[in-house]
Amino acid sequence: MDIDFEVFVKESDESFPTEMPLQEVAPYLSEKKSLAFADHELPPDFLLITADTVVIVDDQILNKPSDAEDAKRMIGLLQGRRHTVITGITLRSPQHIITLSDASEVDFVALSNDEIEYYIDAYKPFDKAGAYGIQEWIGYVAIASVRGSFFNVMGLPTHKLYQALKEFR
Repeated sequence: MDIDFEVFVKESDESFPTEMPLQEVAPYLSEKKSLAFADHELPPDFLLITADTVVIVDDQILNKPSDAEDAKRMIGLLQGRRHTVITGITLRSPQHIITLSDASEVDFVALSNDEIEYYIDAYKPFDKAGAYGIQEWIGYVAIASVRGSFFNVMGLPTHKLYQALKEFR
């Protein structure tokens, strides 16, 4: 988007209340990540942008897989079906904070066990919600359609972020 930025990394707790509606989890976690940074840890006059992406299938959240077996389980749940990807984005300055979200529906074709194992071995999707990256091999061969933002499925709905940046005060 031709915007200069710096990356700050801080571990944060990604737990959420179990009774929370699933559509609210990604924005909740995005804001939680933002608030993990104290104002004094950031440059003066900062604008901090944080995001979190979740995959929802069968009324359950698929976050990042813990290992190869968990990744295989997640991809097994997704294949041959439609699922929802929601990304929450939080913009925060010393004076203001806003959180928004975007949702996309993704149709995933069925894969063989060999194809799933190939993807997990070759791409190690352990840092990806739902155990897959649409921009990787599995996206080329297994994503039949996306309703909504492709970039949302990648983890950052850039069109919404850009609009929010233009309006942020």
